Amino acid sequence: MLSKSIHRLALFAGTFAFLLPAAHAQTARIKGAPITAGIVSNYPPLDFKDPATGKLTGFDVELGEALAAKLGTTVKWQETSFDQMMSSLATGRIDIILSAMTDLPARRDTVKFINYLKTGPHFYVIKGRAAELANMVSMCGKKVGASRRTAFPADIAKWSDENCVKAGKPPIVVTGTDGSADARTQLRQGRLDAAVQGGETLPYLMKQEPNTYAPIGRPLVIQYIGLGVTRKDDALASELSGALGSLIADGSYAKIVEKWGLQDYAVSKVIIDSAE
Repeated sequence: MLSKSIHRLALFAGTFAFLLPAAHAQTARIKGAPITAGIVSNYPPLDFKDPATGKLTGFDVELGEALAAKLGTTVKWQETSFDQMMSSLATGRIDIILSAMTDLPARRDTVKFINYLKTGPHFYVIKGRAAELANMVSMCGKKVGASRRTAFPADIAKWSDENCVKAGKPPIVVTGTDGSADARTQLRQGRLDAAVQGGETLPYLMKQEPNTYAPIGRPLVIQYIGLGVTRKDDALASELSGALGSLIADGSYAKIVEKWGLQDYAVSKVIIDSAE
């Protein structure tokens, strides 16, 4: 009986010894090797390229570098398409997604979101039509575009059902575009009556193109933007959550927020999967 107990203890010790190096290796990867972050550089002021230098810049880039510095490492940015983000994360080609991705329930099966900004799809129009399309209800029956790669087209359709159709008004004609830049192009060309993108981007957009656009109403819904980590890597998610909490506590996060004019969309604490 004693020999069997000793044998079981030996097996347990062997198993524990086998698992320990793997855990140690994961921690070393987090704190030592660069973190590869997927990004799409077409969503200013969060993600874009400086026209003068061609270098990646924006709120997400500065936040990512600040988080990495807290962890004693660096970020290796990997540009990709928005459509490839989640598959790249699942296959290990990137460690995290840090590219203005909205935290949606449908994405949480495989991705854990560390929320770092508030967002909300927001109507905007060409400034010359702001008097004609002065409120959100005036969008009923109009052609409204948003990037088909986002949840915005579905958000517009849902809002239309609740605020146009139920009120006996014609529904919004929702048009999926090839990104937010394409939506703006179609808006300027008159092919769209209005467009929708995250409200956090509109102040920057209006500053870059003065007297061109006008926001209408309020966000269709309040959501969160999250840094995405695969649910298979709890250690990395924990490290990044702690680093974000530290940046919020020491004021570094607030400085980055202020630099990019995102004060109205800042978070005051770490939020995981939109659960406050």
